[in-house]
Amino acid sequence: MTHSPFPIRLVLFDLDGTLADTAPDLVDAINACLTERGMAPRPLAELRPYISRGARGLIERTFGFGPEHPEFEALRAEFVDRYEAGLCRHSRLFPGVTETLAGIEAAGLRWGIVTNKISRLTDPLVRLLDLNSRAACIVSGDTAARAKPHPDPIHYALERCNCDATAAVYVGDDRRDIDAGRAAGVGTLAAAYGYSVEMDNIADWQADHIIQEPIDVLRLVLPEA
Repeated sequence: MTHSPFPIRLVLFDLDGTLADTAPDLVDAINACLTERGMAPRPLAELRPYISRGARGLIERTFGFGPEHPEFEALRAEFVDRYEAGLCRHSRLFPGVTETLAGIEAAGLRWGIVTNKISRLTDPLVRLLDLNSRAACIVSGDTAARAKPHPDPIHYALERCNCDATAAVYVGDDRRDIDAGRAAGVGTLAAAYGYSVEMDNIADWQADHIIQEPIDVLRLVLPEA
């Protein structure tokens, strides 16, 4: 693995599937929607790969329809309500994330969160994970004008942190993360330990690097790591 030709000052992370394993709580919420309608719940292993695709991805997988369906918006709202009610019951930081964030901070770098999760859910979840006071920025799916894969959220994070794109990297576990990072001009790290890799060929995303575990971030962004 090679290092960035520019000194890195800021490391941005996706949330679900990159910093935190939120799949159990999200699957509980969609399964509650299924059982409410007399349908059988789905196993975590089946739905886990769809977590990084948000409510839309989970609804499309479990109910078989998307936003064009007349029941979609009401179902999405119910799903969000159920998820919010059980937020962070089982969600945890991935192994190695705590050490990775501490290493970034110890090196004098900053880190932030850029997620497509709506702020109504992002903000309390980040507090429950005890990350809110440490993050240099927290950008949700409804913070900027457009969500990922558009680069707007990353541009917003860079502006908030007063950081040039050449001095930042974005870590994510979904193709949209890498597309957004590349469009924003930041370095990109694809998290092979996350969710979407179970469905996609991660090499096709064309990230600058693929990491197998969170601690790999330190080896790439810290000159002496």
